[in-house]
Amino acid sequence: MREITIPISDEVIRSLHAGDPVQLSGVMMTGRDAVHKWMSETFIKKTRQPQGDDLQVYEEIKKILDHGVLYHCGPVVSGLDTKEYKFVAAGPTTSIREEPYQADVMRHFNLKGVIGKGGMGAKTLQGCVETPGVYFHAIGGAAAFLAQTVQKVLGVYKLEEFGVPEAMWVIEVKNFPVVVTMDAHGVSQHSTLDERSRKVLEELLTQPY
Repeated sequence: MREITIPISDEVIRSLHAGDPVQLSGVMMTGRDAVHKWMSETFIKKTRQPQGDDLQVYEEIKKILDHGVLYHCGPVVSGLDTKEYKFVAAGPTTSIREEPYQADVMRHFNLKGVIGKGGMGAKTLQGCVETPGVYFHAIGGAAAFLAQTVQKVLGVYKLEEFGVPEAMWVIEVKNFPVVVTMDAHGVSQHSTLDERSRKVLEELLTQPY
């Protein structure tokens, strides 16, 4: 098990390969559909004018995401009334929903890692090669366990605008378990599995009954 501290250097990223088990420690941020759409439209493609606290939030999250990690996660959080936030559940969200945005977000913010479940497509894999970065697969169905790795909630952005699951939660984690399934060398275990599955299906369909 490789232990890696966030922020992550390019050298460390290039030393990782698909299949490597990793434990992450440090500060990372959550972000799902609303966050990726907001990032893309407001600051990457610039099809939407910044509004409210957009520019202030952008400047603050740039520091967090530079050589950082973005977690596809819609957490369950206690302490909303008192603002003494604590993660109760922190399971990964299916990542393919962010495929239209992810590579551009990785390049723009110099992201080194994206965490989610289910893998991503060819566009994101190319983003991993160019940035460079990796996709970390987190364990589905272990939301309560993963929440235990969250040592502290350091802050939250766009809570009122996006809601709890879609807000940008800044968290400090310790020994967060993941597996590299898409690396900076252009290898994706997800595409390999898809190809193998297709071949097996084709073989089954051609067999006589």
